[in-house]
Amino acid sequence: MVNRELIEVFSEIAREKNVERSELATILEDLFLYVIEKEYGDSSNCSCIVNLDKGEIEIYAEKTIVDEIDDYKVEITLAEAIAKEPDAADLEVGDVFVEIIDPRVFGRRLVTTAKQFFAQRLRDVERNYIYEDYANRIGEIVIGVVHQVQRDSIFVNIEQAELRMPKNEQIKSERYRRGDTVRAIIKSVEVTPKGPDIVVSRSDNHFLFKLFEMEVPEIEDGIIEITSIARNPGERAKIIVRSNDRRIDPVGACVGMRGSRIQAIVRELSNEKIDIVNFSEQPEILVSRALSPAKPVQLFIDDDKKYCVALFDDEDLDAAIGRNGMNINLASQLTEYRIDAYGVKQYERIQDDHKTSLNEIEGVSPKISDGLSAIGINVVSDLLDTDMDVLLSASDVDEDSLDTTYEAVQSFVERELEIESDDEIAKDDLELETIESVDEESEDITIESDAEVAKDDLELETTESVDEESEDITIESDDEVDKDDLELETIESVEPEVALEGSRIDSKKTHDIDDVLDDSIIENDENPHSEDEPIVEKAD
Repeated sequence: MVNRELIEVFSEIAREKNVERSELATILEDLFLYVIEKEYGDSSNCSCIVNLDKGEIEIYAEKTIVDEIDDYKVEITLAEAIAKEPDAADLEVGDVFVEIIDPRVFGRRLVTTAKQFFAQRLRDVERNYIYEDYANRIGEIVIGVVHQVQRDSIFVNIEQAELRMPKNEQIKSERYRRGDTVRAIIKSVEVTPKGPDIVVSRSDNHFLFKLFEMEVPEIEDGIIEITSIARNPGERAKIIVRSNDRRIDPVGACVGMRGSRIQAIVRELSNEKIDIVNFSEQPEILVSRALSPAKPVQLFIDDDKKYCVALFDDEDLDAAIGRNGMNINLASQLTEYRIDAYGVKQYERIQDDHKTSLNEIEGVSPKISDGLSAIGINVVSDLLDTDMDVLLSASDVDEDSLDTTYEAVQSFVERELEIESDDEIAKDDLELETIESVDEESEDITIESDAEVAKDDLELETTESVDEESEDITIESDDEVDKDDLELETIESVEPEVALEGSRIDSKKTHDIDDVLDDSIIENDENPHSEDEPIVEKAD
C-alpha cells in the first residue's frame, strides 16, 4: 500500500512535468540506486524493479554467504541469511543470497537527498524533451510572450520552454516590453550545461519568406516561388518572385487585393518597405527591376565576373544609391551581381581618365612607362585590366615600382575629381555673385527713384507756397492803386519763375523698380532644357 501511494505521488509530479511513464520508471530505479549508494557507499550489487501498473517497488541486494564478514555490504553469514529468508537453509558458504531491501528503512536525510535527485532528473528529462521538440522545428514561426528584457537579448516563454532573441536578431526600430506577444522564427537550437539554447530571429531572411508563405496561399502550394531575398531589417527588403503558372501574376498575387496581403506583412515587420521584383531570365532586365525605384539609362554587364555598371541621370543617382547605399546594396545581394552606379557625366569623365596615357601621369617614371609600353600597356585602362604577373614580366618593373605606379594612378583619378569639384564650386559662387550684384543694382535704382520723387514733392510744395503769397499780395493791393501797380509788377515778375519751375517739374521722369526687375528677368531668361527618354542596354 505504501508503495502504491508513493507511485501515485511520483506519477502526479511526472504529469505536471510532461514526463512519460517509461521515463518515470527509469528515473525511480536510478533514484533508489542513488539512495543505496549514499547509504552504503556502493550500489554495484543492487538492482531495482519498478512496476508502475501494480504500484510495486522491489530493491534487491546480492550478497555472498561467508563464515566471517569482512564487508557487510556484499557479504552475509548463513545464519543471517536464514533469519531473513528461511528458504536460504539450502544454501552453502560461497553461494549468492538475494536480500530484499525495504524502502522504508531509509531515513529522513536520505529522503531529502532523494527529493533533490528526483527534481534534478526531472529537469534533465524536461530539457531533453524541449531540445528534441525544437530541434525538429527549426525554420518554423512560433508565437511567445516576452518574459525578460536585457541589454543584449530578450527572453520569450512558450509553455515550459525559454527562447532567446539576441540583439542582432531583432529589428532595430522595435522596442519590447514584458508581456508583449512576439512572433519569430526558430533559427538554431544548441545544448548547453544550463539547458537547450533556443535562438529565435525576426531579422532573418527566412522569417520574411515564412510570412509570405503564411499570407500567400500560392507560395505555400508551390505555384509561386521566392527565388531570392535581400533585407535591411526594419527599413527595406527586396524579393524576387516567379510563377510556375503563366496565368498567375506573381507580383499581383503577393500584393493581394488592394494590397491586403503585403500590408499584413509590412505591419508585422514594423512598416518595413518591401519591393517585389518579377523574375526574368535576362540579367539586364532583372538588374534593372532590382534597382527600382530608380531606372538606369544604360547597363554594362559582365556575366562571367557577375559585374554590372549602371548609368543613371545625374538627378536620379542619389535615388539609385539610396540612403547609406541601401538600395544598390540590396539590389546587388538580390541579383548576386556586383553593381556600380555612376552618373552619365561622371562615367564619361572616368572613361576619359582611363584613356589617359601613363607617361602623362605625374608620379609614373618614364622608365616604368616605357617598360609597360613594351608589353602593350599604354593607358590607364590597360594597367587596371592586366594581371599583376603580366605586369611584373615587363622590364625594369618590380613590386615596389608597380605599387608606386598604382598609387600615382589613384592620385591622378582623385585629383581629377577634386579639380572638377572646385570648378563646380567656383561656377556656383560666380552665379551667386551675379545674382547679388543684380539685387544691389535694383536697390540702388530704388533709392535713386525715391530721392527724385522726394525732390519733386519739395519743389511742388515751394510752388504752392509762392501761389498763396501771390494771392495775398493781390488782395492787399486793392487799397492803393499806385501800390497795386507796383505789387502787380512784382507778381508778374514772380509768375515766370513759377512757370519755369513747373516746366522743370514736368520734364522729370520717375524710375519704377518693377520695370527694372522685369528687364533683368527677361535678359537672364533661358530656354527650357528637354530631357531624353531613358534607355536600357546590355553591353557585350
